[in-house]
Amino acid sequence: MSSQKGNVARSGPQKHQNTFSFKNHKFDKSIQTQKINVKLHDGVCQHCKEVLKWRVKYSKYKALSKPKKCVKCLQRRVKDSYHIMCKPCAYELEVCAKCGKKTLLCHLIKNQKKTENIGNKVPTIEEAAEGMKKVMVI
Repeated sequence: MSSQKGNVARSGPQKHQNTFSFKNHKFDKSIQTQKINVKLHDGVCQHCKEVLKWRVKYSKYKALSKPKKCVKCLQRRVKDSYHIMCKPCAYELEVCAKCGKKTLLCHLIKNQKKTENIGNKVPTIEEAAEGMKKVMVI
């Protein structure tokens, strides 16, 4: 028996090897699945990000139907599945919004706000052409 007490070590490779990987969008082409596939998981630590990616990859991720209550401010502002804190509280305390541990965050909300402020000004065609002329002259 493979599960006999004390005999937990496997000997040899698995019997049936998959020929191709699982595709979560092969049969389920709904709008909700498409939204889940393109969702960015920001404000979480690396471990939690990998867990969420695994859930999306194997169709285990379930989106929230209504916002959950934040464990810090006790308001219904948590809109991401499997998170326990809202983004403002997680940013303020500098913790992961999913596990609540103080670790290095993958994508800080602060960095996103900075890039949004910088990216607000879109250059016109004339400004882009002038910039290209300057590069060619140099």
